[in-house]
Amino acid sequence: MRPILLKGHERPLTFLKYNRDGDLLFSCAKDHNPNVWFADNGERLGNYKGHNGAVWCCDVTRDSRFLVTGSADQSAKLWDVETGVQLYSFTFETPARSVAFSEGEKLLLITTDPFMGAPSAIHIKRVEAERTEQTQDSIEIIKGHVGRVTRAVWGPLNTTIISCGEDGTIRQWDASNGKELNMKEAHSKNIQTLSMSADGSHFITASADKSAKLFDTRTFELLKTYQAERPINAAAISPLLDHVVLGGGQEARDVTTTSSRAGKFEAKFYHKIFEEEIGGVKGHFGPINALAFNPDGRSFASGGEDGYVRVHHFDAEYFTMKV
Repeated sequence: MRPILLKGHERPLTFLKYNRDGDLLFSCAKDHNPNVWFADNGERLGNYKGHNGAVWCCDVTRDSRFLVTGSADQSAKLWDVETGVQLYSFTFETPARSVAFSEGEKLLLITTDPFMGAPSAIHIKRVEAERTEQTQDSIEIIKGHVGRVTRAVWGPLNTTIISCGEDGTIRQWDASNGKELNMKEAHSKNIQTLSMSADGSHFITASADKSAKLFDTRTFELLKTYQAERPINAAAISPLLDHVVLGGGQEARDVTTTSSRAGKFEAKFYHKIFEEEIGGVKGHFGPINALAFNPDGRSFASGGEDGYVRVHHFDAEYFTMKV
């Protein structure tokens, strides 16, 4: 399985996102400029210039026309995917951490970090069909997490929002009124991110406590736990096979006194049902911060502290191996 190395960022990667068709890959990093690539061969199509801080997250509409990015420069921006033109900028008092379009893309959720006494919050914005009518107004502002909200996503049919944070909790909110419906202390340390399954029925959390956990989307029932040897920064669920991939590693500052092997900079594959590790993919020279499966399940991408995106197309044996 020979990787394609994508070198277009000068700083560590923070987030990766495939479009619905799986032919485009969007990458965010701390170098201010999100990139877009052809997913099959790694050719860079261009980047989106306008942010003045690290870009933490992005999402793309189903038709691949519009992109949204959230940044440490206290803004979330809407872009035209094809031209790279900035269409609108939502501004906040604090850094924007996580962004997600709702099903149907009429709504947008943006999470903001705690800063200078202001608590973290989840903002729900209406996305206007005509960009000239777009406003800064929030339909709802949801507060409740202690510390940073590291990721928030829409639940089935846009009725709920699921969020995770530095407080180790996962929470479910009523999207219509912002009321907290469910809260679970899922991990003993920071939850770095969460990722939904293709059908939205379950999601996986990645935590600094060296574990990843699979939960039922509606009930928050803990389904599976995957133990690792190092902090986990990213996790993704295969849309094709019963596999999950985890990535992470010790902080670079903790590795300098030891060999690079001690960093455990591998993308580790686990069987989703049996919770057993089934393989690993090496290559990064620093912790893995971002992972994403192509929607067709035949390739995946990883982004690391080393500034590289690595796209791996699976060999035929991957689909026939017996576990």
